[in-house]
Amino acid sequence: MSVICFLGRGSRCSKLHSQYQCLFRLYSSASSALMLEDHMFDESPKFHANAGINRSLAPPVPGTTRELFLLVVRVFKSLSWRVARGKKFGSWVETHGFPHSINSFRIIIHTFALAGMRLEVFGLLRDIVGYYNEAKYDAFKLFSTLMNSPPHVESSVVVLDMLMKVFASNSMLEHALDVFVSAKHIGLQPDIKSCNFLLKCLVEANRVEFVNCFLEELKDSGPLPNIFTYTIMMNFYCRDVGRSADIRRASEILGKIYRSGKNPTVVTYSTYIHGLCKVGSIEVAMKLIRNLHYKNQPLSNYYFNAVIYGFCQRGAVHEALEVLDEIKNSGKLPDVYSYSILIDAFCKKGDVEKGLYLMKEMEFYQIKPSIVSYTSLILGLCKNKLMQSSMDVFRSIGASGYKYDQTIYETLISGFCLQGDVDSAIKLLEEMISNDLVPSTFSFCSLIGGFYKQGLFDKALEVFNIMLQDGFWPDTFTCNRVLSIYCRAGDIEEALTLLEEFQEHGVSLNSHSYNEIIHRLCRESYPEKALELLPRMLKGNVLPGVVNYSTLISGFAKQLNFKKAMKLFTRMVKMGITFNTITYTILINIFSCRSKMHEAYGIFREMIERGLRPDQMSYTTLIAGFCNTREMTKAWALFEEMLREGCLPNVITYTCLIDGFCKSNRVDLALWLFDKMNRDAIVPDVVTYTILIAWYHKHGCIDQAHKLYGQMMAKGILPDDVTHTVLGLKVGAIQGVTLMNPNLHLRFVALLVPHPHSLSAIRSSGRVLLVRAHCFWLVLKGVLISLIPAILLLVLSFMVREVDMLSRSGNMKWVGDPFGI
Repeated sequence: MSVICFLGRGSRCSKLHSQYQCLFRLYSSASSALMLEDHMFDESPKFHANAGINRSLAPPVPGTTRELFLLVVRVFKSLSWRVARGKKFGSWVETHGFPHSINSFRIIIHTFALAGMRLEVFGLLRDIVGYYNEAKYDAFKLFSTLMNSPPHVESSVVVLDMLMKVFASNSMLEHALDVFVSAKHIGLQPDIKSCNFLLKCLVEANRVEFVNCFLEELKDSGPLPNIFTYTIMMNFYCRDVGRSADIRRASEILGKIYRSGKNPTVVTYSTYIHGLCKVGSIEVAMKLIRNLHYKNQPLSNYYFNAVIYGFCQRGAVHEALEVLDEIKNSGKLPDVYSYSILIDAFCKKGDVEKGLYLMKEMEFYQIKPSIVSYTSLILGLCKNKLMQSSMDVFRSIGASGYKYDQTIYETLISGFCLQGDVDSAIKLLEEMISNDLVPSTFSFCSLIGGFYKQGLFDKALEVFNIMLQDGFWPDTFTCNRVLSIYCRAGDIEEALTLLEEFQEHGVSLNSHSYNEIIHRLCRESYPEKALELLPRMLKGNVLPGVVNYSTLISGFAKQLNFKKAMKLFTRMVKMGITFNTITYTILINIFSCRSKMHEAYGIFREMIERGLRPDQMSYTTLIAGFCNTREMTKAWALFEEMLREGCLPNVITYTCLIDGFCKSNRVDLALWLFDKMNRDAIVPDVVTYTILIAWYHKHGCIDQAHKLYGQMMAKGILPDDVTHTVLGLKVGAIQGVTLMNPNLHLRFVALLVPHPHSLSAIRSSGRVLLVRAHCFWLVLKGVLISLIPAILLLVLSFMVREVDMLSRSGNMKWVGDPFGI
């Protein structure tokens, strides 16, 4: 029995149509599943008499082997996918050669195509394309190979449609476009469904250069775009919309749909509304929904949920809640997503009560909350430190039949770690593992963070090592914590080794990762070594930032290497690194230490002009500089400006001003500031008291000095050596302070900014030493004067004792009679 080819030259359309009907009837009893199910057919079907095939129109069968010949015959007779897929195309090529195999498969493909068996055609073409890719054949020639026979519209259109889909689904988009163009050249028109699939793949691949051109080609030469085509284009403009130009094009697409007389689908409107909300046009989106409701158009919760989410992203949760009411008023019931978005938004804002209320409302409307809804609620409870309540919710949902997932466990673990309850976090982790849930990097990082906050660095490193053994690498934030632990311990070498390991394993490091080491080196007075880390950062593709430079500049400033510090500032300017408030403050401090207050004040004003708001540290640094140069009018003006700007002064600010006024003998203003401190609940420290005590003692107000000393003791503020020395209660050297030269106070001022992120270090270093040095100066000028009467008394008592001893021994001789006796 000879094989009949349906691709014979000169066949008529009516005959082909009759053949197609016959083959379709044979196929209609079979499943149309692509390749997953076996199809049982009668391998000897009985054709209707009037549906015979004119064999004289068939071309001669290509020269092939008997096995391939039998395969073609069996497929033609049975239309069985099970027969066709019995052997892969590549296997046929290995046994019978490429030419015979491709010819036979071409016949089979066109046979299935005439029968309307599109999925089977797709499967065979996918097999051939896969072979072409593996063998590195030119797949652009595949279309002409498959069409290398007289064209018949029914089969050829199906083949080119499926070939376009195969290429597109395999991301061979240029090949799919080539098929589209080649089909136009031979007069074939692809189906709009295949064109839409190709357009969708182009959009998903973000092939902007092809998307618009392909759409214009469809409009110019067909097939004409339908509503699905326009919906795909709508998604193209709204998917990653971030510009007003994109949403305008999406609006133009909607206008074209209206003008063409087509009705937008729910997907079309949903896509457009999502796009509007992404660009912040939430009110416009809401107006569109109301307009659809007014025209009795069907509404979808997708519309409302997009608006609710948009308002929540903006932080307007109460407006989002009004949209929930509008859903109810429109005759629809909110779905679980509507409530989940709102619960998550309210809980993130800290309004857990509203989240619980929405949960109860869901129960009232018999809407079953999802595990996501509960996770959002538990997250809100954890943020509000209501860990017991969060555990109650957690256990209740387990009792209700919900299956815990990894996210809800890790949310609770993170919550307990943030509260410092690492033991409870570990118990939850063990429970999570017992429920066959594998901990992620997030769980380990949470535990490391919990131990780190408690200062249990050994435990944190233990978890870190377990994490590495299990094949997990920490995130950037946790890496910085681990590096900080080693730097705190002074193990710089280990920290540097870890840096290299993190980079080798692809962990994303940032400027703060290196800054931990830079800060430690600067703190140990090795700013030069810290500077050597900048090239290493660049080698690791980490650009040094303002934090790194500020730390280095501060380190050099503390070493009084102002020249090097200014060079780093110059480098920052050349590299285009924008200064922040900390950088400006360090620069102000450098000039203040050198008594260049005009330059320091100019930098302060430049900071304000650049839109940066001076903080407490900035004001205090400049005020301290003016106080040291005795420019108290300017210092006081800055203090008043500080108060006007809402920047509250601290004990350091007040102490610097009190010290300055005492130096200027304006003790009245110093005492007024001292009283204001107490009124504003700012507790003076030992330095503040010592300054005033020293002034009183210097000016002979001994009673007031002792009275102030008593107040200090009553408030639990312990005096130090300087205080005792000022009052003459303790005689001896002052620990930690040496005799000063006239410019030594500048060194102490330089310590005002020990590190860009450390305010507490001011109290413990520079300010204390500065005031102690000043007090010691007062000791030299004033305290010793107060000791003169005591010294004279001591000498007098010694003389009296000597006279008494001489008189008793009888060796005392008077020269004359002093009393005239």
